[in-house]
Amino acid sequence: MSIAHDFDYVRASTLAEALEALGEGGPGARVLAGGTDMVAWLRDDAVHPDLLVDIKDVPGLDEITVRDGTLEIGALVTFSRIIDSPLVAEHAPTLVEASHTVASVGIRNRATLVGNLCSAVPSLDGGPPLLVHEAALRVAGKDGERSVPIGEWFSGPRRTVLADGEIALGVSIPAAGEHGGCYLKLSRYRGEDLAQASVAALVLPGNRYRVAFGAVGPVAFRAPGIEDHLAGRVLDDEAMDGAKALVDEVISPITDVRASSEYRAHMCRVMLGRALRAAAGRLAGDGPAYGEELL
Repeated sequence: MSIAHDFDYVRASTLAEALEALGEGGPGARVLAGGTDMVAWLRDDAVHPDLLVDIKDVPGLDEITVRDGTLEIGALVTFSRIIDSPLVAEHAPTLVEASHTVASVGIRNRATLVGNLCSAVPSLDGGPPLLVHEAALRVAGKDGERSVPIGEWFSGPRRTVLADGEIALGVSIPAAGEHGGCYLKLSRYRGEDLAQASVAALVLPGNRYRVAFGAVGPVAFRAPGIEDHLAGRVLDDEAMDGAKALVDEVISPITDVRASSEYRAHMCRVMLGRALRAAAGRLAGDGPAYGEELL
């Protein structure tokens, strides 16, 4: 199906030019980066922008850096760049693990992490690992820049707190120090498929735990009840059984053509146990390698 909706197009060469175009375009203006979601939505008549502002020429948005212990990933950094980055592998290997699960190689070569977060579909792969890393998005608008914690970013399915005229410049991931992480994604087959359910876990010294889910609620989210239950405890059978028992209290899966709510809930319990044990093993130095198949 071809794109039947008419819209104007601006390819900005500076951030100031992009912000000016967005301001003039008003609520009907949208940002274009990798375009893997936007083009599909245009084709399916799911969005109707009056203006697309292409930011691929804006300098500085394609960088991966570490500043004052914080990993900075620009808005134009693709999932393939994340996979190949030694800096991301060092500071947030769970994000690398999640990036490997995104669609296909062709899509990963164009799709950006920030675009994934701006699309805000419930099954997005970038959400859970960034939630357990307590990341924040850097946003620019006519009034300057602001930082939005990832836990406050999603306001609903395909909705974020990004205001009209604002651009997400990148993601900031604070140093987690010594840790072990794991991202698990349930899909129907290997290759290009959305998550039916996903779990990210981060284990820190002192038996501290962070857990996040994707595709089993309107947005990706942390699970503080499970984290509180596990806090300070060794991951023995009693602790794990209690954590799994809490899953049904925190998730709200749907039944659709891809999976039933019951199957999603069951697999969330399975994935939670495997993700926590893998993350704890990685922290201890004897867990599975990042990217090893655990489902």
